[in-house]
Amino acid sequence: MFNENQVIAKVLQGDMRAFDLLVKQYEKLVCYVIYRMIKNKEDMEDVCQDVFIKVYRNLSQFDYRAKLSTWIAKIAYLTAVSHLKKNRQNTAFNYPDDLDNIHFTNEHPEQLLTRKDTAEYLERMIAQLPEKYRVVITLYHLKEFSYTEIGEITGLPEGTVKTHLFRARQLLKDALTAN
Repeated sequence: MFNENQVIAKVLQGDMRAFDLLVKQYEKLVCYVIYRMIKNKEDMEDVCQDVFIKVYRNLSQFDYRAKLSTWIAKIAYLTAVSHLKKNRQNTAFNYPDDLDNIHFTNEHPEQLLTRKDTAEYLERMIAQLPEKYRVVITLYHLKEFSYTEIGEITGLPEGTVKTHLFRARQLLKDALTAN
């Protein structure tokens, strides 16, 4: 069983096996947060490595007020945001803030469902959400973070997290029920 307090203490003492254990415990979370924001595989791998370098360098500053997973997810989120800001000039398309201008696909959902299973279709729909909604819905529904924890990770007020989650659900619902 993973005991984060023991692992943190060992890492702080220089035990690299303990750090490897920490990486294995949280690599899926980090990759999942980053995957929702960065689609280029090489960039995603680089950002994941950057996250764990930051975790290692800053672990002594972890104050135990939040869960370690929340702290690491926040580092992942902020590192991905920083990467996106640095590389924004390479982005060909920015999502509009106006929800009425968001179009998911021209294909009928039934056509897509016959070719792919429901989970893959939903993943595709989530991937097409604007970044701010994609991250919140992923953290809430797929990683089961609370509104407060998502707020800590993203730096958004709890009310904004709830609003983004509501809008993300509405966009998905609209896309799934479109004829």
